Amino acid sequence: MTGGETAGGEEFAFGEGPVAHGEAITNGVRLHYATAGPADGDLVVLLHGFPECWYTWRRQLPALAAAGYRVVAPDLRGYNRSEKPRGTDAYRLPELAADIEGLVSELGSEEASLVGHDWGGVVAWKAAMEYDSVSRLVVLNAPHPVEYVRGLTAEQALRSWYAAAIQLPWLPEVLLGARECRAIGRVLREGPAEPGAFTEREIARFRRAACRPGAMASMLSYYRAFARHTVRTELRGRLSPVTSPDPVEPVAAPTLVCWGERDAALSTDRLDGLDRYATDLRIERFPGASHWVHRDRPEEVTRAILAHLP
Repeated sequence: MTGGETAGGEEFAFGEGPVAHGEAITNGVRLHYATAGPADGDLVVLLHGFPECWYTWRRQLPALAAAGYRVVAPDLRGYNRSEKPRGTDAYRLPELAADIEGLVSELGSEEASLVGHDWGGVVAWKAAMEYDSVSRLVVLNAPHPVEYVRGLTAEQALRSWYAAAIQLPWLPEVLLGARECRAIGRVLREGPAEPGAFTEREIARFRRAACRPGAMASMLSYYRAFARHTVRTELRGRLSPVTSPDPVEPVAAPTLVCWGERDAALSTDRLDGLDRYATDLRIERFPGASHWVHRDRPEEVTRAILAHLP
């Protein structure tokens, strides 16, 4: 671990105590993270989605820290202050999951609870599928990566039009990065169900993070790598007239899925049959919440997370 867990660069107070910053080299990549709570508390790792960074968890960090957990919220590779490897292959799911497994180890822990939203939730699913170090899993509006492809419906395909558009070279970077990433602000301002779920100050912060050199290409590489590797592999098995898709070992860690039902990008069909992919699964639905369920219903989601953690 480099940088330690002392406050460095930026210190942010949430009322219950300060948030310190550190860096870790994991899986050959430097990750920046924010951390709060007692050093001897059970480790909880919060994984953000697109187009955010660690700061999206500002409403969960203090509550988890106050409950006695050691909370770490990294910038995923390619985002904000973390390293931005070049090339789409650097953003394949096995690499992203290995980042988190390595981070847990670098933080000196043998196990951790993972909480992930959007892409962070997909990475959390993959990490729980691959590593025994995941003791508890909480997923917020993120599909299981295998179920997403094998259970793909016409409705979901239509909802995912933007993911197909992102496969175009260079143009998505230009459009999303124009005028200091103005489009990122529009996504965060118009996407949530609750007006002001993201404050203008927060939106400005996420726009600055997305405008860092190399960040936009890296952020979009999550979609491109998923399409080129996970989708291609799973579709090959799904469409083959000769062979059946490889069986998927269900996640053993107790799993909570919190789902905002007003998600414009992901259909609630993603919850159907999910118990095939997790042996101990509980689903909590939030009818009035959007894809950004942790921002539309921060107190309710935080209570659900705390009730699920050991």
